[in-house]
Amino acid sequence: MRSAVISAPGRVELVEGRVDRVGSGSVLVDVEGCGVCGSNLPVWEGREWFDYPLPAGNPGHEAWGRVADAGDTELQVGQRVALLAENAFTEQLVVPVERCVALPPELDGQPFPGEAIGCAFNAVRRSGIEPGQTVAVVGVGFLGALIVALAAEAGARVIALARKESALDLARQLGAKETVVLDDHQRAIGAVSDLTGGDFCERVVEVTGAPWPLDVAGELTGFGGRLVIAGFHQDGLRPVNVQLWNWRGIDVVNAHERDPAVQLRGIREAVDAVASGRLDPRPLYTHLYPLDRLGDAMDAAAQRPDGFVKALVAR
Repeated sequence: MRSAVISAPGRVELVEGRVDRVGSGSVLVDVEGCGVCGSNLPVWEGREWFDYPLPAGNPGHEAWGRVADAGDTELQVGQRVALLAENAFTEQLVVPVERCVALPPELDGQPFPGEAIGCAFNAVRRSGIEPGQTVAVVGVGFLGALIVALAAEAGARVIALARKESALDLARQLGAKETVVLDDHQRAIGAVSDLTGGDFCERVVEVTGAPWPLDVAGELTGFGGRLVIAGFHQDGLRPVNVQLWNWRGIDVVNAHERDPAVQLRGIREAVDAVASGRLDPRPLYTHLYPLDRLGDAMDAAAQRPDGFVKALVAR
């Protein structure tokens, strides 16, 4: 089987390898595909804290596939599953059965980057969104778009902020009541102040992982509100306006989950929602690449051409 190896910043190689033995409590999965996450980009672009080459298949963690060898587990050969794994830019993978979520027949033929969709459910749960609240979503990429849809479904008034008009169009399609171009600090804050009569928002979800939008998100959180950090901040310290946060008495919640049990819970909720038709993420899968073009997929995710939402590396 072949795996992708990021051997240096901006360089990927395909290597041949032997799949690990299927031990007790594990299954062999033929990987059908894996999403490219924004958190993959720092290692692709190169940061001083990464060591190269990366282990084979890393940092792919949004995979799904079909069981090829069920071992001694209760899964069946041929069962499609979403995976919780960190080395999924590969053709085959041995995974502990407890890190597999079975996909029902309703999802046959559909890509399903379950870990990525599950992140949205976990973030919305941590947000505590209630009907009638005003919720600002700062950043409308794949995760932000899903949060817009789930917050609107929960009965909130959603204000979406993003740089590109295509992202704001998408947010409106998914249920955002108002949209604001995120191109100027004071102008964005002033626009949301006008929309809320100066009260700002009960909930603000930041989904960019970048410092300036995080500053904006804090400013948009009203008195006694909740600022939810769903973006993955991995490139250093963040100076934040604690004086403002303190004065307004806001709660600050980190919704970037690390507990596998919580991650799996989000994946299961995602499976139920998509299988039932409550949520349809398929229009968000805008760019598709084979494994031997992982580098192009990474570049697209970094450059975000107009209309880009999510890249999948899939067969």
